Amino acid sequence: MATGGCACCTPDRATGLQEIRSTTTPATGTTTYRVGGLTCGHCVASVTKQVAAVHGATAVEVDLTSGGVSTVTVTGPVDPDEVRAAITKAGYLPRS
Repeated sequence: MATGGCACCTPDRATGLQEIRSTTTPATGTTTYRVGGLTCGHCVASVTKQVAAVHGATAVEVDLTSGGVSTVTVTGPVDPDEVRAAITKAGYLPRS
């Protein structure tokens, strides 16, 4: 594991909690999650892999805003709690 660089490659990626918020568009069957802290393609790949494994997800798209708030759009009948858990598993934790 790298010792510097992006948030996902640092030894303790959970030290700064990353905010996860969602909005749902029922007509299209998509939910968009706003996730802070993604900084590179590796972050995108980690989140995409975890979210794609959620039951019901038919497509996952991540729009990276390095160092800002990125969006993760999930298509399909998914449980939002499962998506949040998948994002958490990728190293981005919800803030209460």
